[in-house]
Amino acid sequence: MDERRTLAWHETLEMHELVAFQSNGLIRLKKMIREVKDPQLRQLYSVSIQAVEQNLRELLPFFPQAPHREDEEEERADNPFYSGDLLGFAKTSVRSYAIAITETATPQLRNVLVKQLNAAIQLHAQVYRYMYQHGYYPSYNLSELLKNDVRNANRALSMK
Repeated sequence: MDERRTLAWHETLEMHELVAFQSNGLIRLKKMIREVKDPQLRQLYSVSIQAVEQNLRELLPFFPQAPHREDEEEERADNPFYSGDLLGFAKTSVRSYAIAITETATPQLRNVLVKQLNAAIQLHAQVYRYMYQHGYYPSYNLSELLKNDVRNANRALSMK
C-alpha cells in the first residue's frame, strides 16, 4: 500500500462521526461530573473523561489530512452542542431500535418497536433539519463539517 497525503473520503466521514460523537460526549461528561457525589462513580467519570480526551487528541492530528479542509475558527453558543447531542441520541435510538427489532420474536412487541423506530427516525430528521438550517451540521460541505468537528473537540478538551 502506498503512502497517501490525504485521507480517503469514507475514512474522513467515519472520523467526523467519531470526533463529533466523542466531543459531545466529553462536554456532557464534564458537565455531569460536577453533579456526581459518589467517589467511585466520580472516578469512573474522571477515567472516562481522560480516555475521551486522549481519543480526541489522537484523532485531531488527522484533520489536516482530510480532503478540502479549511483552517478557520469561530466561537458559537451552546446550541450546536445541545442539538448535536440530541442528534446523537436520535441516531443511537434508531440503531438501537433496528437491532432490537431483529431480535424480537413476539409480533405485538415488534409492532411497538417498529412504531417507536419510525418515531425515532422522524426525530432524527427534525433535529438534522434544525442543525442544517442553523449551520450546525453543514452535511454538504465537508470542509465546514470538519471545521466544526475540530472546533467542538478543542472546546471539549479546553473545558475544566
